[in-house]
Amino acid sequence: MMYSSVDDVREAYESIASQWDSDSGEARPADFIKIQYAYELLTNLVWKRDYDVYGIDESVHIIEELEKQYAVKDFAKVKLPLLEVVSYEPEREGFMAFTSQDFASKFQDSKPWLIQVYSSGSNSSAQFSAAWRRIVDLLDGVANHAMVELGDVRLVTYLAEKKPTGQVFFRKGLPSIVAFPPHCKTADCLIRFEGDLSTDTVTDWFATTVLELPRVFYHTKETLVPKFLSKVPPNKVKVILFSQTGERATPFVRQAAKDYWKFASLSYVLWREEDASFWWNGLEVESAPAMVIMKDPGLKPVVYHGSGNRTWFLEILEQNKQLKLPQLRSTTSMELGCDARGYSRAGFDTATWYCAILVGRQSVELNKMRETMCRVQDALSNHEKSDETSKDPSVAPAASAHTTKRLSFAWLDGEVQSKYCFFYVQSETSYDTCGTRRAPIDVPRILIVRYHRNATESANAENKSSKWPKTVWQSEADDVDPAAQLVVSYDGPAETPEIIKWLSKMIEDGDNKNLPFYRAKTPELVPESAEPMRSGVPRSVKATQKVLSIWNRIKDYLTDPRVGPTLLLGALLSAGNVWWTRSRSTQPPVQTNQPSSNQSDNNVDEEKKKREQRRKKAEGEEVPASITDNEPKDAVQILSSGSDSD
Repeated sequence: MMYSSVDDVREAYESIASQWDSDSGEARPADFIKIQYAYELLTNLVWKRDYDVYGIDESVHIIEELEKQYAVKDFAKVKLPLLEVVSYEPEREGFMAFTSQDFASKFQDSKPWLIQVYSSGSNSSAQFSAAWRRIVDLLDGVANHAMVELGDVRLVTYLAEKKPTGQVFFRKGLPSIVAFPPHCKTADCLIRFEGDLSTDTVTDWFATTVLELPRVFYHTKETLVPKFLSKVPPNKVKVILFSQTGERATPFVRQAAKDYWKFASLSYVLWREEDASFWWNGLEVESAPAMVIMKDPGLKPVVYHGSGNRTWFLEILEQNKQLKLPQLRSTTSMELGCDARGYSRAGFDTATWYCAILVGRQSVELNKMRETMCRVQDALSNHEKSDETSKDPSVAPAASAHTTKRLSFAWLDGEVQSKYCFFYVQSETSYDTCGTRRAPIDVPRILIVRYHRNATESANAENKSSKWPKTVWQSEADDVDPAAQLVVSYDGPAETPEIIKWLSKMIEDGDNKNLPFYRAKTPELVPESAEPMRSGVPRSVKATQKVLSIWNRIKDYLTDPRVGPTLLLGALLSAGNVWWTRSRSTQPPVQTNQPSSNQSDNNVDEEKKKREQRRKKAEGEEVPASITDNEPKDAVQILSSGSDSD
């Protein structure tokens, strides 16, 4: 009945039904079920379109089930109709629909697209509606989404797979999920989902395969410290997400893990009631869902209870992405205002600014001093917020500089940045702070660097740098940093009030006194090796997917109805060729009296030689025999008297 009209189907059905008689026993229930199923399928316009054009028949399994149910019953007792009519309209649920007319206009931005191909009469598509709603919510802000109905044959043909015969088909049935990666605008680069349809599998596939986002793994209370906290670099914030369900990280969480990779590392923990006291004592987490942010050593973790949307999550990350005491690195020196080649955080017009740097190797002592420096920053921030009557005048210079961003705080890894560390810590005990550890002694030091930029000297330096130096001394003089530096080391007790007073004294003297300043070439900060971000599909999975894709193509070719006749024709041609070759090899060669061309050429050459010999004899031009000719049989050798022979 393929491509027959609905009227033709009804006419054929009535013709068959008129011949049935339940009492005659000739009509079996199985036959009735098959005919009734075909009638209901082909008289529904949507189902008939799906079957005729795309070969979709998602309810065919009902036939076998009904045959077992009514195997010993009269076919008149079969409940009709066999199929339940479904009318699925996703537009009423607020889903975006695509058509071939506006398809190209939608691909204006670089965001990826997730598209569902569905049928308005498909029961599977209707059942997948709730999962699709959840997927759309999870992809909010990460990707665009749309739906395409099978009635748009032009667009569906563009998105669907095609058999070797050119017929459009859906390998996994309906609904079918396809995705366009970022910056992909044609069907040549789209990716098809071939797994089981569920919210978790679709979102994980989209985040991993299409977006190539890093995974966020789960840890237990036993593995959180050795597998996560101890492996996070010291310059990054640690973010722990507590989950009640144990579901995978949502796409926007994984996108945030990628966007904030330089600042933070994320991990999940599955909440268990038996571990509630452990998490409360360690991190003050009462229940899940919760979000814990751990910054500098010794600082109290920041805890957020409850779940929020993508905007709420990103706002918290943005507010807490920096450490309280940031690490001085090659990528942060300019931003922190701790670089003689740059400027102050207060602005380009600021001539004098300061940077308090804690220098030391990774150790317990360094972590304690980092905690102390964090308290120093808190004290300076609180000083500006307090009443005028309670303010300490000795703290005012440092507090004012910190508020106006003329004073920055940072810590430096003295082992990784050994040259930079030795440049500032010039003392006999500098090896206790900088370079590779030679003894079990670690002495962190606090330095304050005063940077000063002179507008006239900066302009002269820029002019000199644009011209070729005339002498070696001029070249060395020009190879210095634009800002002059003056470094002072703190030698007092590691107490917060004492450190603050010392900082205030240094800043007050640097602002008011005519202190000397020196311009030099500061060593470059060594670029730290970035933590590798494992994203995308592993190679083993890619290889498996490639093999499955090749196998599917082979199966498509094997199921092609043209393959059988083609193989048969090829076999016949091969057999005929073998027979022809063998039959020719068994035939005796044909004898002919005609001389061959080679024999004719040889005869001509012989005749020419004979004529030439006769001519020479007639003219007496015979050449005497050469000494290289063969010796005659009757030749005799005559020996002379002077011969050496016996």
